Amino acid sequence: MPILQAQIQTTRAGRYLVQFCKHAAAMGGGHAARTHAHGSAAHREVQVAAEWSDTSGTVTFTPWGQCTLVAEADGLTVRIEAPDEEGMIRIRDVVTRDFDRFGRRDSVTVTWQRPGPEIPDRT
Repeated sequence: MPILQAQIQTTRAGRYLVQFCKHAAAMGGGHAARTHAHGSAAHREVQVAAEWSDTSGTVTFTPWGQCTLVAEADGLTVRIEAPDEEGMIRIRDVVTRDFDRFGRRDSVTVTWQRPGPEIPDRT
């Protein structure tokens, strides 16, 4: 399962989390998503559902995957999990585009990384 994670440095993490989740919830039921011409279809339906509090949120993009958000004092952690690379890329593009727009005034940047393998604790 492909995973991407971003740490967004901001003192307004809760505000951005709520704004993104509210925006996703407004997309609601069905949203025709554009794909590139080389994709399998010109349009593909995606169902969007969002749940959130001031400190955490989950946005599910069915069938693409899921995005979880955690707000802390110094930043916002965004994690994408998807069943395949295509779904992960689609969610990444939506999240990046929205945060670029929402955070323009504060110069918010989203830099994605693939989490490394966790080392088991052998103590």
